[in-house]
Amino acid sequence: MAYQKYVKELYHSIGKKIKEPEYAPLRAIMQERKTAWRKGGPIVRVEHPTRIDRAREYGFKAKQGFVVARARMRKGSFHRVRPKRGRRPKRMGVNKITSEKSNQRIAEERVQKKFPNLQILGSYWVMEDGQNKWFEVVMVDPSHPVIQNDPNLKWTAQPNKNKRALMGLTPEGIRGRGLRNKGKGSEKQRPSIKAHQRKGK
Repeated sequence: MAYQKYVKELYHSIGKKIKEPEYAPLRAIMQERKTAWRKGGPIVRVEHPTRIDRAREYGFKAKQGFVVARARMRKGSFHRVRPKRGRRPKRMGVNKITSEKSNQRIAEERVQKKFPNLQILGSYWVMEDGQNKWFEVVMVDPSHPVIQNDPNLKWTAQPNKNKRALMGLTPEGIRGRGLRNKGKGSEKQRPSIKAHQRKGK
């Protein structure tokens, strides 16, 4: 079994909460990471990806031009300022306000704003606790000679590919807009979620 397959199996066991002894060391490591990550900033550049199997899926390579950043997102719904007058308590609407975008997509947008000169290839879940979720974002520098000479990544230097996360062109952005592939041998799902809602009116 290759190293990436071991890593994938370990994180799969954490997602399913398997209580087997061989996964105890990884849980201890994750507890130490949570303690350190809570004290860090909301967006931190990391030297190596935590989940190499997921980073490889988005084209990550251990060479110049690639950048990985870890973003922390708060869990739970949003709150609004309570209106002082003009509404009865039933229509206050101050709690349980959810966003149309996922936390992962918002994390990509925040990382894109912090690194405006980089292109985002994709992101993946790393860890979460009772208050926060952490995602890692894989990026490339389109102006780097190594990236420009790579036949699989030179498309990132095109002008119309600038700031893909803010345009909803990353894999998570495509999924959030309702354009995820339906299955084998099928095209993208159309119309999108919002277009389908408009069509039903």
